[in-house]
Amino acid sequence: MVNREGEVVCVTGGSGFIGSWIVHFLLRRGYTVHATVKNLGDEKETKHLEAMEGADSRLRLFQMDLLRYDSIAAAVSGAAGVIHVASPCVVDEVHDPQRELLDPAVRGTINVLTAAKELGVRRVVVTSSISAMVAGPNCMADAVMNEDCWADEEYCKHNGLWYPLSKILAEKAAWEFAEKNGLDIVVVNPGTVMGTIIPPAINASMLLTLRLLQGTEVSENFFMGYVHVKDVALAHVLVHENTAATGRHLCVESLSRYDDFAAKIAELYPEYKVPR
Repeated sequence: MVNREGEVVCVTGGSGFIGSWIVHFLLRRGYTVHATVKNLGDEKETKHLEAMEGADSRLRLFQMDLLRYDSIAAAVSGAAGVIHVASPCVVDEVHDPQRELLDPAVRGTINVLTAAKELGVRRVVVTSSISAMVAGPNCMADAVMNEDCWADEEYCKHNGLWYPLSKILAEKAAWEFAEKNGLDIVVVNPGTVMGTIIPPAINASMLLTLRLLQGTEVSENFFMGYVHVKDVALAHVLVHENTAATGRHLCVESLSRYDDFAAKIAELYPEYKVPR
């Protein structure tokens, strides 16, 4: 295992589902970690991070607001690398897309990249999504989807797909900023992230499974790409470490139809009334 003792990496959204696992892997590899949370006074955001091995000496927590540059700069200061995970993920009804999703995703990403550039960060890893690649009519059954694909912005706007739109706009803004300012960035595009939850709160993607188990989730059939959270977290760490890693990295283990996913959940947990 690579030992990066003394090297500092800032993880935005460090208390979240993916972020917590990234912090875990970084600490195991000897890094010092600056992890950001929304509220330092909330133990649900901090306690599970402080309990990690190595946290007592190599973890610093920072309260961060994506729309406040000074709070971002404080966390990024002294870091050789930044892994930018923080971005709102709303699966239920969105009342104000601009305020709830688009501004934090896009402006927040630019704020993080600006801090990284001004403070001399070597590399930034940006968490995007498969949603930035496949949402819309371009995602056809006979088409090969890869890292060159972009989802359809107008389709997302017309159909109220605000989360995919936020990921499209944030990632495009990141690439534009990096090109203009000579900043080294690399992007990870995970599918629907599943697996063991470290924080004491359920995340948006695992909520899908919970609602199936509760018998409340009924949705139109569509294709989903799945990936384990540990694989996603480790992918972020590896592209941070490997300077040969460039561009976008689709991070998906498999694809299946939604009804096949529901059928598998019903098979694994027959004691629950999973809707078909």
